Amino acid sequence: MDIRVRLFAGQRERAGTDEVLVVGLDPGANGVTVADVRRALAMQFPALGDLDGVAGVIGTAYAPPEREVVAGEVLAFLPPVSGGAPEPDQQPADDLLLRGLFELCAEPLDPGALHTRLVHPSAGAVVLFTGTTRATNRGLDVERLDYEAFHEMAGPEMARIFTDCRAQFGDGGDAPVPGDHLTQPGARILRMLCVHRIGTVGVAEPSVVVGVSSPHRDTAFRAARFLIDALKERLPVWKKEVYGDGHSWIGERS
Repeated sequence: MDIRVRLFAGQRERAGTDEVLVVGLDPGANGVTVADVRRALAMQFPALGDLDGVAGVIGTAYAPPEREVVAGEVLAFLPPVSGGAPEPDQQPADDLLLRGLFELCAEPLDPGALHTRLVHPSAGAVVLFTGTTRATNRGLDVERLDYEAFHEMAGPEMARIFTDCRAQFGDGGDAPVPGDHLTQPGARILRMLCVHRIGTVGVAEPSVVVGVSSPHRDTAFRAARFLIDALKERLPVWKKEVYGDGHSWIGERS
């Protein structure tokens, strides 16, 4: 049994390709699992280095090590994350913000314009977090950052993060119907927006903007902190720091 495996970030660089074929897997009585493919991948492609920290993905969902891989499925292995866009002047529908709106963007970010998109008559607070490229890291001079994303999975995974945020800080896991807050005094309505750069980001330029608007500032602050922390831990976006004499994929151990 052969399984196609997609590679990203530093793994892709070390393999010299974004997809490899892991061959000769023996299904046995219990089939081939994600863990089986990972072990075979490490043996057949030793240049990939340490694979202990990689996470398996099938489709747009994380796959645990014991999950069986069926013939014909494509398995992606994601290294630890480091944690198309609408027209820039187009105001998104309010129900999209209530569910949480996520965009990957290849153009420079405008935090002020993103703040404006979150303003709403029911919101007494708008909290915006902007992550920018710093000039030094770990004692090295950084010239730029290069961001790479697993496009097919980034949106669905961010949608799950938005759902988790609503469940913890909003009115529940299901997005409210627009207008419902008018008949629910004290309702914790969240409007959420996350825009992440891909491609090259220069020093002092924004790489990610996370914004939350809510009737109350405490909810907005806590929800925004939850979103950026979860994004850094879970979103399949990788960051490469580029120096004058080399580069490093942040979060990888190899």
